[in-house]
This record gives sequence, structure tokens and C-alpha cells, in this order.
Amino acid sequence: MENQNYSQLMERLMGLVEKPARYAGGEWNTVVKDWDKELTKVVFAFPDVYEVGMSHLGLQILYNTINSRPDALLERVFSPWHDMEKLMRESSLPLLSLESRKPVRNFDILGFTLQYEMSFTNILNILDLSGIPMYSKNRKKGDTLVIAGGPCAFNPEPLADFIDAFAIGEGEDVFQDILEVYKENKDKERAVMLRNLAAIPGVYVPQLYRVDYRADGSIFSFNPIDTEIPRKIKKRIIADLDQVEYPLNPIVPNMGIIHDRIMLEVMRGCTRGCRFCQAGMIYRPVREKKADTLAKQGVKLVNNTGYDEVSLVSLSSADYSQLRPLIKELLDSFEDQGVGVSLPSLRVDSFSVDLAKEVQRVRRSSLTFAPEAGTQRLRDVINKGVVQDDLLDAVSAAFNSGWHGIKLYFMIGLPTEEDADIEGIVALARLVLKNGLDQVKNKGKLKITISASSFVPKSHTPFQWEPMNTLEQIKDKQQHLKSLFKDKKISFKWHEPEVSFLEGVFARGDRRLSGVLENAWRMGCRFDGWSEYFNYEIWKKAFEISGLDPSWYAYRSYNYEDILPWDHIDSGVCKDFLIEEHRSALEATTTPDCRNDQCSVCGVCGDAGFKPIILDQGSDACASIQD
Repeated sequence: MENQNYSQLMERLMGLVEKPARYAGGEWNTVVKDWDKELTKVVFAFPDVYEVGMSHLGLQILYNTINSRPDALLERVFSPWHDMEKLMRESSLPLLSLESRKPVRNFDILGFTLQYEMSFTNILNILDLSGIPMYSKNRKKGDTLVIAGGPCAFNPEPLADFIDAFAIGEGEDVFQDILEVYKENKDKERAVMLRNLAAIPGVYVPQLYRVDYRADGSIFSFNPIDTEIPRKIKKRIIADLDQVEYPLNPIVPNMGIIHDRIMLEVMRGCTRGCRFCQAGMIYRPVREKKADTLAKQGVKLVNNTGYDEVSLVSLSSADYSQLRPLIKELLDSFEDQGVGVSLPSLRVDSFSVDLAKEVQRVRRSSLTFAPEAGTQRLRDVINKGVVQDDLLDAVSAAFNSGWHGIKLYFMIGLPTEEDADIEGIVALARLVLKNGLDQVKNKGKLKITISASSFVPKSHTPFQWEPMNTLEQIKDKQQHLKSLFKDKKISFKWHEPEVSFLEGVFARGDRRLSGVLENAWRMGCRFDGWSEYFNYEIWKKAFEISGLDPSWYAYRSYNYEDILPWDHIDSGVCKDFLIEEHRSALEATTTPDCRNDQCSVCGVCGDAGFKPIILDQGSDACASIQD
């Protein structure tokens, strides 16, 4: 009866908010299982609004993985927008799942995905709205087990006090083991449950580790509480993606979402080795799926969803070795259906433009390239592997092929950056514009968009030891760029520096930041990644109350001998490799892509028998990885 009342109350509240479809549920391909059956009940929480969370492929994958089990169910929940949260609190309505509208606190397991550091206060808000004790230490036998995974779990420490266990690595693999351990221990004391979870490879239970700090705030020691607890937590890897079930009946949202199309994952991992890129490190090794598998999946996805666009997703889709035959087969299959194929990421070369021309014959969008830095010296520092001629050849091919809009993505505040590197961004943009003016017939449509984000050092990368630029430095660089972009055909966009600053604080943070997060949340911080709701003054006060200096985290240079807050998490990439890459960066020396050159001995491929899966090896050195 309680749930019926909750559902009726939700129906009434939905009529009073801006976008009721966020809370409606009932979408095409949703799975609603019998709640009264003896099932392990899991709710997947994305700590942002519905239209952001429903664009996340990992949600669809876990939804399919867990709901395919006869002994479990998985439902969804998202962060309610401010209008709905206000009404829920006024009405004492707890947070409900979409599928069955059951209170989140009634589920056995609540699983968060950690995609972005600036969503951390939303995690606390979801716990509070659900009526689940915020701190792990305060949860007792029978309380919902709180799990978290995703890229931000590779430095889990800022959230360590709130999360019972972190899943490190690929969720559809490790979560199967978590479900089995939960089933075996659900009637036991919570301490027993946590110890048995910690025995699963790839699971980190923060309560079972002790951190000691020096007087200056640096970490003196980080150790498990006894010898039965693993000292390092090694990420979980799926060896062969072709052997893993892929969601062929994904949920089709009731409203427009950020990425409103089919997502067909062609591979995982990247060999390019950009030194700022966390994803390129933590998702190694490269594992490609077979083209015939993907072609069959693409056809089924179109038939099961009604979408008219298939996006071939990965960290670098243009590197997929079977891309051309796959695109041809997909386009041939969809020839009479008006279904297009898109590539979300392009290499900076004319080959990519040719591909874009081929795949966008159904519909054409703008092209985006990421030179990342304005000079060759700095591109060598970050190991981008792009030269100016490559970019100019690519944009020339694009303009000749009928594109009018080009977007260029850069970063500012990169290690070793100089004034010449900032001015190089402007010089490169002007060359691209000149190229366009020379070739585009309808010059009124020509538009060059320059986007400059701020460098944030991330864990498990060669730049993890590097500090961020100060807020003042970033603001000065943004203003300098703004003053130099005079042409109306060049649009300049940048990220709010204070948001990037706090992202860096939590990307490099330790578990002492839990108090800051709670203080910020209690003072009203929500949706900190949304510019209209971000309040830097509240965050400054939250740090003051906690007695911590955020600049200590963001601006600190680490030594190689320092214990880093995330050193107990093993991404598979060895620390010696990261050190050598960092040293090479400081010397502006590049490391070749191991797909086409010798093995760089990063440590991933020789570990536990895992090897890259690259279908068309050609001259790739990955075929003979060193053990």
C-alpha cells in the first residue's frame, strides 16, 4: 500500500515540474520483473539528470547484464532536478526507481557510476533522498549495500567514506561476482559481507584500509587492516568482447537525451598514449570486436529501437581496423531505411574526412578535430602524434567535401606550456579559417569554433605528478585568447576555470575530502557540473569549515617516491612506464603508437595473459607483445 501511495504522489508531482518525462518510466524495452519473487534487487543510479544518464552506454550494458539473470533485477534512478527535489522534500517522498517506483532504500544494492568528479555532491543527495545512511560506517545489517564504479573509481578516496565497495574495471564482469557474494552473505553481519566482497578481484572496500598522514598533509602510509586483505586492487578486464552479451534491446527514452541514437561499441582501449588522457590508460588493452558481429548487432539494434542513426563508439573509433568494411556493410543494410552511421571521434587526417564523407551521406553534421595544443613542441610533450600539416590537410579535405563548420578542441594549462603555445592556438585557427575562405563557396556559412578546456591532471596518467595552473593563470590565458580572436567567423569557447579547479582537487584528492563534500552538499551544492547551479563561493566556505586548502591538492607537484592517494588501485599500467612517459614529456620526446611500432611495455598486455585483439594486425607490434 505504501508503494501505491508513493506512486500516486509521484504522479501528482510530475504534473508540477518542468520535464515530467524524466520521472515517468515505462519506456520502450524497459524490463519490469516481479518484485515479490526471490530476486537480488539492484538499482543503478546515475548522479545526473535523466537525459544525461540515459546517454551512458554503461547503463544499458549493466541493465542488460543483470536483467538477463533469472535471480536478479536491475532498475534505474537519476538525480531529480531542483524543481522535483523541492517537491519531494516538501511531500516527504523518498527517491523512487523508474521501473517499479519502489523506494531506493528497499533495494538490496545501490550502484553508482562515477563519470565526473563534479557529480559527487549528487551522490550524497541521492543517498539522503533515499533515506540511506550517508556514511558507510553508519550502515548496519539489512541496509542497502552501496557500490560504485566507473573511471572516477580509479581514485576512489574522496568518496571512500560514503561507499561500501568500489568495483574497479569493467562492470559487466566484476558485478557478476558481487551479486554472488551478496547472495551468499545477505543474512550475515555487514562486516562479514564487506570482508567477503574484498576477496573478489577488482573490489576495493575502503573500511578495510587505514591511511596515516604526515603533519604537512601528505600520506605517510596506506595499508590494509590485516594480511587477509589485498594490498593492491587490480582492475577487472574482459579478455574478448565478442564473448560478452551486448544490449540489443536498449531502452528507448521517452524524451530527447544528449546522445539520442544507437551506440554500437566497436572496441575498448586505445594505443595512442596521449599523456593527459586517463581513459587511454585505464581502458587498455585494445580489444576489437569482429566486424560481422558488429554488423549483425547494428541491424538488430535498428530493428529493436527505431532509431535512424548508429554511432560507432570507442575512445578512437577511426582506429578500428575493420572500420571500412563495417561501415559499408551497415550502410548497405540500411540503404532503404534512411538510417545513418556516425563516428563520434575522428583522427586528424584526410583518411578520417573520407570516412566522415562516406558515413554522413545520409545526414551531415560538423566535424570536430582535437589538436589539443597550438604548437608542435607542446603536442610532442603530450604525445598527441599530430602535426600541423595533418590538420590542414584534413580541414582542406573537409572543406572540399562540402563541410562549412569545423570545431577544433584545445587544452590550456598543459605541463611546460609557454606563451608561444597559447598564441599558437590562434595562429592555427587563423590558418584553418584561411583554408576555409579559400575553398568554401558560400562563405557566409563558414564557421570555425575553438574550444579550450583547462588541463586537469588525472590519476594513472604520466601527468599525475604535475600541478594544475593556478586560477589566475588560467583566467589570464583565457582572456589573452579572447583578445586575440577578432574574426567573427571564429567562435571561441572556454570552460569555467573554477569548475576545472575543483575537478582537479577531487581528481587528486584523498579521503579527507569527505567532510568538504558533506559541507558543500549541506549548504546546497547540487549539479556542480551545470554552470547555472555551480556556486564557487559555497565551495570555498566548505573547504574553510573543513580546515583544508583546495590549492594544496590542485597545485601540488608530486615526487615519484610519494605515496599517491590512488596508489593502491592497479590500472594494469605499471608505474615505471608512467614515470618514463613523464620524463619523456618534459623532454618533448614522443612515444610511438604501439599499434604500428614496437611495444612500449606499459605492463597491461603481459599481465594475466591479456593481449590486445586487433583484427587486422598489418605491421602492428601488438601481435608480438613482450611477456
